[in-house]
This record gives sequence, structure tokens and C-alpha cells, in this order.
Amino acid sequence: MMDEERWLLPTGIEEILPPQAQVLESLRRDLLDLYRGWGYELVIPPFIDYLDSLLTGTGQDLDLQTFKLTDQLSGRLLGVRADMTPQVARIDAHHLRRDTPTRLCYLGTVLHTRADGFAGTRSPYQIGAEIFGHAGIESEVEILRLISETLSAAGISGCYLDLGHVGVFRGLARQAGLTAPQEHALFDALQRKAIPEIETLVAGCGLPAATADMLIALADLNGDDALTRAASALRLAAPAVQHAVDDLGRLAAALHDWLPDVSIHYDLAELRGYRYKTGAVFAAFVPGWGLEIARGGRYDDIGRVFGRARPAVGFSTDLKGLLRLGSRRAAPTPAIYAPWSSDPALLAQIQRLRQAGERVIAALPAGGAAAAPTAARTPQELGCDRHLIQGAAGWEIQVLDEI
Repeated sequence: MMDEERWLLPTGIEEILPPQAQVLESLRRDLLDLYRGWGYELVIPPFIDYLDSLLTGTGQDLDLQTFKLTDQLSGRLLGVRADMTPQVARIDAHHLRRDTPTRLCYLGTVLHTRADGFAGTRSPYQIGAEIFGHAGIESEVEILRLISETLSAAGISGCYLDLGHVGVFRGLARQAGLTAPQEHALFDALQRKAIPEIETLVAGCGLPAATADMLIALADLNGDDALTRAASALRLAAPAVQHAVDDLGRLAAALHDWLPDVSIHYDLAELRGYRYKTGAVFAAFVPGWGLEIARGGRYDDIGRVFGRARPAVGFSTDLKGLLRLGSRRAAPTPAIYAPWSSDPALLAQIQRLRQAGERVIAALPAGGAAAAPTAARTPQELGCDRHLIQGAAGWEIQVLDEI
């Protein structure tokens, strides 16, 4: 590799430099404190795991997104996590094994083989929260309220929620008796809102006219009035479909009470995580940004593969995406310049100042073994607005003169 190319990073992989890194760290602390205040306990899953654990349950959708390698100790395939939800579900089901609802939160880097559109990165700094052991809409409302609080903490305003329910399409597919390939092809076309293709696929299934019409209608059941139109368009649907639409209506009504200032939109053909989600699915969007900034939904029985079935609902977002879209900015952090000295009185004063939250930068004399004499910087160049000088009463802080 040419020397001039050694600074390049892989596509979709980013470095975070000062002062943005400090803003990111401040947001991380604020969000973890926020979740703690709501009763969420922090867990830290491993960055690398056995592949069959990562691709279990929710992870089935992540196969193509997961970097894979062979463990030199066991010979088993390992994966670099592309999502932390399967690992958190394992912690709840296998390690904690509680009978009461459990609230867990998590934070860490995940790695994707390809950018999936979630803030346009292959290395999201994923943060999220999950509720295990509660199957009612109350836990869904809490998660959606927590999404709103998360965006607010990042300085993001004017967001809207997009709601859907996988039970609508799943119920219609079963009512129609679709084969797995037929269901997969129709699912893919629905995600692209490719109506001519949907009509062709449905026509090829040889379905009764009423059932075919309902499947075709799904692509158009989006917008603010989607639930009202669904009552008519899906009136001949199976009870499971009707129940899913009713669930979504109850959730929307509760959100209007809890989050009256948040706009809510509906899309009954939006099937994020269709292969493992079991109920409501949702995403948060910011005006002017075409990608979702947070996503989540209900995925009951996720812990079954880990030995204990539990209802679950949660969300995740990318901390770097929140930083990009939010209004949080680096605030000036002036420092105190201290001379290089082993004087015990000076060292004690520096320690007291640092414990009080001050930044104290010790001078490094010019002419070090690896530095030219010009390496010395002035206090102002180092961001200092004060310095420590030895006065009659000991080491004192004095304001630096402006240059």
C-alpha cells in the first residue's frame, strides 16, 4: 500500500475526532443515565460470539450482514455481532431467568458487512432498550416514549413515528395459503411498493378475488388515515388480521394520550424484521432525513431458543446518527496551564483542581528525545485561558493575557 493511502479507512467505517468524540461521550452518559432513571439495567454483551447464537431468533435476518471467522480454539464459526438484540435476549432468558418484567439497556459498536441505510454506516454505535416479560401495549408505549426521550436528549425535534404490524400481512398470507416462496416474493415486492409486480404475483397464486384484493390493497394502506381505510379494505380478513389492526389502533390511541405532540403515521405494508417480529413495528423519522433514526417492535418468544420463551419489545438507534442529526455541539472547555515541576505543593494543587472538574494541562518542555525544540506550544495554543503561578500564598490561578 502506498504511504499516502495508509490513512484511508474501509468504506462505511469512521473515526470520531475531538471535539466530536467528547460530545458523543457526553450523549452516551446522558442516555445511559436516562435509561437508568426509567429502571433499565445496563448489560454488556461480547463483541464476538458463536455464529449460531448470533443468527438465532432475531439474528436470522442478519446472516448477510455478519462478518464470520473461525475460532482457532474450538474450530467453531464465530461472528462479529451485527445487532445486540439476540445477545440481550439470551441474557434475559438464560442468565437472569426472572419471573417479573425485566428492563435491560445496552450500548456498543456493531459491525455490518454492508451499510444497511441505518445512518449510512457499517459500524453503528448501537444503543437500545428492551422490556422482557410483558405482552401488553403498555410496554410498547413505554418503549416509544423512551424513543421520544432519546431523540430529545440528542437535541432532535420534530420527529414522527411510523407504525405498522406484521400480523396483518402474516395473517393474510396464511388466509391465502401462500407457500414460503410465494410469501417471500410478495413480501419483497411490498417493501418496494411495486404495485404492478404485486398484482402479477397475486394473480399467479390463483387466490379467491376477495383475498387477492386484500393483499394488493396492503401496498396502499399507508398514511395518516390508513387504519380507517383498512377497516373497509380488510373487512373480509381472518380474525388474526382484524386483531392485528385493532391492536395497532389501540396502540395509536394510547400514544395520542402519552405523546400528543408527536405525529403518527401508519404503513401496514412496512414489515421491518418480518421474520422474527410478532406484533407492532415502528420507526422514528426526522424531517429532511430519508432514513429512520430509531427502530423497534415486538418480538414475543424470542428467548425460546435460549430455553425460556418471553414476550419482548424494544428499540435501538445509532449514537453516531443521533449526534449527526441532533443539535448537541462541543462547548468550549478552557484549561489551566501548569509548569512542569515535581513540587509537592504544585502537584497537590493540580490534583485538587482536577478533582473539582477542571482541566489542567502540564507543560512538556521542548527538546524531548523525539521532538524538535519547536514542539513546545504556548498555553493559548493548548486551549488554556489560565495558568498556575507561584505567589506569596502558594500556587495560584491567574488569567492569561489575550494574545
